[in-house]
Amino acid sequence: MKNGIHPEYNTDTVVKCACGNTFTTGSVVKEITTEICSNCHPFYTGKQKLIDTTGTVDRFRKKLEAATKLKAVKAEKKPRKTRETKVTKTVTK
Repeated sequence: MKNGIHPEYNTDTVVKCACGNTFTTGSVVKEITTEICSNCHPFYTGKQKLIDTTGTVDRFRKKLEAATKLKAVKAEKKPRKTRETKVTKTVTK
């Protein structure tokens, strides 16, 4: 292998999770921060919890609410004029 082109490997890299769990591992980075680890992930803990870091559920609810409002507005529209209503108006004049 060529010298000087490979990053330095650290055997005591600290991994910090958002839940507060920390552990050490080996990496080229000195410190790693994660949002989910094996201590708090639903697959490993067996507890079902909603993990919504990007707000996708909130965005979906907003879109759903907007769609139902739009549907209600479309339902309230006036009925379309037909030929028969136009003909009766011209005859009565």
